[in-house]
Amino acid sequence: MGRVLLITGSSGIAAATARLATSRGDTVFLIGKNSEECAQLSSELNDFSYSVADVADEDAVKEAVNLCLTRMHTIDAVFNVAGISGRSLGDGPLHECTTAAWQTLMAVHGAGSFFTCREVIQHWMSSKRGGVILNTSSVLARFPEPTFFATHAYAASKGAVESMTLAAAAYYAPYQIRLNVLAPGLVRTPMSARAQSDPAILGLMKQKQPLKGNLVEADEIARVAYFLLSDESSPMTGEIIRADAGWAITG
Repeated sequence: MGRVLLITGSSGIAAATARLATSRGDTVFLIGKNSEECAQLSSELNDFSYSVADVADEDAVKEAVNLCLTRMHTIDAVFNVAGISGRSLGDGPLHECTTAAWQTLMAVHGAGSFFTCREVIQHWMSSKRGGVILNTSSVLARFPEPTFFATHAYAASKGAVESMTLAAAAYYAPYQIRLNVLAPGLVRTPMSARAQSDPAILGLMKQKQPLKGNLVEADEIARVAYFLLSDESSPMTGEIIRADAGWAITG
């Protein structure tokens, strides 16, 4: 019997995971900010529904989660993967980073993950049932690369996601609620378009991501995410799992 998966985001890893989950018999409810991307996925997939909402908007997240519960009656697993780059807002080294970049990245990654986790966990606690949450960080949270990826607000916002997840995993384990973190390397998604078109970054990937010699594909990350969202990973909680093609161990 398929499960109900709540996924945030509407492109890249989120879309790849939605496709994988529905192909394996699960029902997906997606919370995405881009209405066109949500509609496109809806036209492609069976057992798929969505709500257009910004995860940084507390009330919008509450409404979206309630809509999911109204339509699907339950939520078995959550994948918080909605994310943005802050470069266009002025993210960079601390002495150059703008306040707008800092606040926006913290709102989308930190608060967005918090709002979704809180709403779903409240439902699980009141229903006296367990579930699994997978939050998304980045290899940059703990393994920086100062030449091409000196985006300090982005790294800090992902570090906040990691800390929140570990604290929550310890608290909710007795309630059979599992929380883990997936920390990808550089993945081929719309958000990484700048990197994909930069020959210097592509050259760096031959060293930093030697398992690929290139960017990791969104479908590859989706398969790891699906495992972590499934019962196959049932003994795992409070883990930060890298899927970085070797980034962290290259020095």
